Amino acid sequence: MTIDAVLEALRRVIDPEMGVNIVDLGLVYDVSVDDRFVDIEMTMTTPACPLYKYLTQQAELEVRRAFPQLQAVTIVLVWKPEWNPMMMSWNARALLGSY
Repeated sequence: MTIDAVLEALRRVIDPEMGVNIVDLGLVYDVSVDDRFVDIEMTMTTPACPLYKYLTQQAELEVRRAFPQLQAVTIVLVWKPEWNPMMMSWNARALLGSY
């Protein structure tokens, strides 16, 4: 299991409001992999995002689905740096018609 493989699993989590996966939206800040543990630092587009619980649950579900041998998946919401549209991938920006 690699960080890239975890990011691929996280790309299956689609923000229902934006229609883009959380990796390309720039919501995933850090992933660390240690044998049977995965730690993910992610954010939301705003601290008041009503989808935070849904997105974090889906993120854990997809990582566990991809790697059933994991003992733990920990997701921590962070707010620094503050998310902004420039954190999106070029593909996401093109899809959403911004920048």
